[in-house]
Order: sequence, then C-alpha cells, then structure tokens
Amino acid sequence: MGMSAASGAKGGSGRRGRRGRRHGAIAEINMTPFIDVMLVLLIIFMVAAPLIATGVPLDLPQTGAKPINVDQKPLTIAIDSKGQIFLQDEPTLEPDLVAKLQGLAKQGFDERVYVRGDKQVDYGRVASVMSTITAAGFKRVALVTEPSR
Repeated sequence: MGMSAASGAKGGSGRRGRRGRRHGAIAEINMTPFIDVMLVLLIIFMVAAPLIATGVPLDLPQTGAKPINVDQKPLTIAIDSKGQIFLQDEPTLEPDLVAKLQGLAKQGFDERVYVRGDKQVDYGRVASVMSTITAAGFKRVALVTEPSR
C-alpha cells in the first residue's frame, strides 16, 4: 500500500523518460549551409558577369550623342584595333560579312545594324565595312560610340 511519491505526484508509472517529453524532434532546417552556398554563388556570378557581357573588347570613341532606345537586340559588327571584323562577337571576313548578315537578319534589309569601331582602327577600315553593309541593301546602319564623360 505504499505509494511512491514520484508516481503519485504525476499520476503515472514513474517511467517517464525520453518518450514522455512534451516536445518531439526539432524539425527546423539548418540555414547556415544554404546561406554559405548562396554567398559563394553570388561571388562567382559577380566576378563572371563582366567577363560574359563584354563581347569584343573595344575602345570606342566618345561623343555627346544621346542613347538610342531599342526594343530588340540589333545586329552588331565590331572592328577591333587590329582591323579584324566580328559579327555578333564571332570573327568573320569582309567578303563573308554580307551573306552572314542576311542569314541573321530576321526583318530583312530593315534590320538595325550597329557598327562598333575601336578608336585606334583606321577610319578607312570602318568606312569600308559600312559601305559593304549599305551596298548590300541594309538601310538602318549606325555607328556606336561611348558617351563623353
């Protein structure tokens, strides 16, 4: 008839150990590894983004012209300081330029074509490329410059 004090106070058998706790297993996600991975990816993309977006490295002349608003990406032709021609960042030769332009032009001869010439390249080279493009029938050919500082 002796009732132990431990079992009488709680009304149970006294064998309440780990199973009898009020709180179960912790079901939270540990965010620390996730945040570490995201920060590493952020740093990688911050370093890699300028390398991807540059295309052909050119030193464009500076002018006071206002920027042109364009809805779609135009066809770009770049002429580097050595006089080499790039169509959409791919090297090409001047005789092949017109055929490749016509293949890329979705709107035909009304497609906008931008010519980017390095500051160090001979003006005659830029004029020769522009005359090749306009002689082929493209009507919307423009020179690209950098805004003056």
